[in-house]
Amino acid sequence: MKLLRLAPENTKFGFMRFRRFSYPFSAVMSIFSVVMFLVVGMNFGIDFEGGTMLELRAKTGQADIAALRGIGDKLGLGDIEVQAFGNGTDASLRVRVQPGGDAAQEAAVGKVKSALGDNYEFRSVEVVGPRVSSELVQSGTLGVVLSIVAVLSYLWFRFEWQFAVGAVIATMHDLLLTVGFFSVTQLEFNTTSIAAILTIVGYSLNETVVVLDRIREMMKKYKRMGIADMIDLSVNAVLPRTIMTATTVFLALLSLVLFGGHVIQSFSIAMLWGLFVATYSSVFICSPILIYLGVRTDAQRAADAANPGAAGAAKAGA
Repeated sequence: MKLLRLAPENTKFGFMRFRRFSYPFSAVMSIFSVVMFLVVGMNFGIDFEGGTMLELRAKTGQADIAALRGIGDKLGLGDIEVQAFGNGTDASLRVRVQPGGDAAQEAAVGKVKSALGDNYEFRSVEVVGPRVSSELVQSGTLGVVLSIVAVLSYLWFRFEWQFAVGAVIATMHDLLLTVGFFSVTQLEFNTTSIAAILTIVGYSLNETVVVLDRIREMMKKYKRMGIADMIDLSVNAVLPRTIMTATTVFLALLSLVLFGGHVIQSFSIAMLWGLFVATYSSVFICSPILIYLGVRTDAQRAADAANPGAAGAAKAGA
């Protein structure tokens, strides 16, 4: 039986010829992302801003969580978080902070009570603070930094320092563009969004390490081939795997976006964006940087030592 192939075998596409365009483009996009984050900011959800929590109990039967979410979405109060607890008749609603102060918040609570009063008994109403405290944000940021340092150390030990630098730059590139995506689209940023960012970091590093590992193999096999040609050969070698992985992940994420519901919407959409960004950075950001950092095979280093003038010319032509 013939296997399905999404990419032809033995492709010879010259990816590295686009490095003079990909770097300026990514630099502009990264700067734009930082500016949007500083000027426009993020659309933080209830987890970051807090709000008002209402505890209620169904007068008859079980609390219908899906129906409660649907009613909450129609009230025009922004994100309303609904959770079941207790024996199934109880539920809690978190209404985000409304612009306009206490009066606007009280009016929002009144809307919720008017919409649900016939079917539910309201047991308590209280103001709650943000779940994501500054301490948790700092701990999460520290965790991301430490994980990147750990990956840097691993790649430095297993490959060469140029490979580690390229992987970290590609990962930071993906983080910046994902933050910019949230700022531009004003997609709600909540705890699931943090999970999406961490997942994107993992996916990006996985794609990057796959490409770098193939480059290292090619460096041992083709000891006198130019580094740009070697990277093109390596990327083309893993291209079928990259396309197959990206396609299957895309289809899974697309189903989550279409059918996953509002709860994981920000996660699914952010992951779709991260899929494209991570695939792009592994090919057009991480790989070309090896050329600029002067990665050489052992045979090329020996030739450079014997002819320093030719080595300088090769670096200048990168």
